[in-house]
Amino acid sequence: MQLTPQQLKHFDDEGYLFFPNCFGEDEIAVLRAEAEQIYRSDREEVWREKTGAPRTAFAAHTYNEAFRILGHHPRLVEPLQQYFGEGVYVHQFKINAKAAFEGDVWQWHQDYGTWARDDGMPEPRAMNIAVFLDEVYPINGALMIIPKSHKHGTLKAGHDKSTTSYPLWTLDQETVTRLCAEAATKDRPGIVAPTGKPGSVLMFHGNLVHASPPNITPYPRKIVYLTLCAVSNHITKFTRPEFIAHRDFTPIQPVADDALMAYARAHRVAAE
Repeated sequence: MQLTPQQLKHFDDEGYLFFPNCFGEDEIAVLRAEAEQIYRSDREEVWREKTGAPRTAFAAHTYNEAFRILGHHPRLVEPLQQYFGEGVYVHQFKINAKAAFEGDVWQWHQDYGTWARDDGMPEPRAMNIAVFLDEVYPINGALMIIPKSHKHGTLKAGHDKSTTSYPLWTLDQETVTRLCAEAATKDRPGIVAPTGKPGSVLMFHGNLVHASPPNITPYPRKIVYLTLCAVSNHITKFTRPEFIAHRDFTPIQPVADDALMAYARAHRVAAE
């Protein structure tokens, strides 16, 4: 999959791109089922909310074949190879959950702030690709982004280790208010919350400011986040566990476009 000139311009201007229905129902169904199995497992890579509900499962591509295929999928890898002009590797792989009634907040932050401070990533030549496994509604903890905020570089942040079960370099209210005011137009507020069916994909810049509220609804929300980094921009500090910040800088070789569908068919036959 290649990005058009119009898409590249939108990404540079706004800091994100949204692709509804990038993956089909059968492809997503097998990923969703295997994510649930991973959440039920007792692995060190699976982190939980203070209530015990799943919050995130790291590095699933290293121990689950379906997610390995997703991490090598051309619909996700090729646009980043195109954008960065070189090979990319997996810096981080997460299956984030917002469990029904129990999914907690993710505070306002920039991901590159963490990659730079904790992992020694030289430049923001990495970005997140979010794959919706459940339908994301405005009501069930949708990811909120501040358009154009990536243009401000890496912002001052404080290290919050207490609000949730996951430490974050977070932004203060004054900074978020200023960024929202600058991003607002006559047609929209300064915050956008992309929503859509399972299989939708959101790409966003490493410095784009984002957050998500708690999920107090009966509708769960699972999203896979792949962080793909330009190979020449690999991390230089190894302070976090390898399952959180990977140290294999081998360029990804994309699989066939139908690889996930083939896995889904085989999985369905085996189940029958």
